[in-house]
Amino acid sequence: MPATGPPRFIVIARTPIARFIPANSKTATFTPVRPGVQDAKTGKFLFDIPLPPGVKSSWQVLAAAPDNRTFVLSGWTGPDSPIRFFRIHLDEKGRPGPPVLIPEFGTDPLDLGYVIALSPDGTRLAYAFGIMGGVTVSVVDLSTGHRRDWSTRQPDMVSSLAWAPNGHDLALASSRGGLRILDVSRPGSELFGATRLVKAVEGFRPLGSVAYAPDGKTLVYAVRSAIERISVTGEEPPQVLARLDRPRTASLTVVFSLDGTGRHLLYVEGWRSFQLDLVSGRVTSLPILVGEHQEKGGSPRAAW
Repeated sequence: MPATGPPRFIVIARTPIARFIPANSKTATFTPVRPGVQDAKTGKFLFDIPLPPGVKSSWQVLAAAPDNRTFVLSGWTGPDSPIRFFRIHLDEKGRPGPPVLIPEFGTDPLDLGYVIALSPDGTRLAYAFGIMGGVTVSVVDLSTGHRRDWSTRQPDMVSSLAWAPNGHDLALASSRGGLRILDVSRPGSELFGATRLVKAVEGFRPLGSVAYAPDGKTLVYAVRSAIERISVTGEEPPQVLARLDRPRTASLTVVFSLDGTGRHLLYVEGWRSFQLDLVSGRVTSLPILVGEHQEKGGSPRAAW
């Protein structure tokens, strides 16, 4: 799914809105929220994204293919219930087609530690979960639900996953393991034994998102408020591409989406999206619009 230029659309997802009525109530009432499509250039809200049967609201975990048309989103099915994933495709005007529910591929409810990545051809989904009892990275075929796992019992947290353009390698950023590359075609199931180290974690410098450049030779990643680039071999020192001007209240790590050309980076702070041109250094800020639910509750996530 090749990129055809700068991204035209942003897909936005967030968690359902929890309200306690009265304020001292111990039981929350949840207001469903649908994900939406926004014009990447003007910020105009374009369309709500329909939810598949059984999914009551959007969730904040989502991933994009390089074409800026194909997305996998997650949906909330109710309190203490599993999160489900579904795939949508946008037409040339950004209008989403019918949501396609992905076959269930696990029994554990999704927690906030999950990260996902959609393969370049849109056929496989990689995801990660776990922290104190170890970490598991899985790859699932979206048409069959067939899954393969790589696990470690070492306490860790995977902050990001990214597919290489070749569809075989998977980059992962973790709090203790650093930047690593997993060849999903190789045998073996022990996570760190099956991966190759690219960059170790240095002191208290938590890693954020990671993405492959379109040529597959370099990785772009976030470390605190800096965006850096390093070769996949790790043989040369990393290069700082940008230092983001972020508020003091911002989270320690940056969650970003890199478009298919490798030039345009998108991240969210509060209820604004920031688009960084990695060549010119220009930053464009737009408000995030998701219909009547704008600026109610926690910040959304966005991808393009």
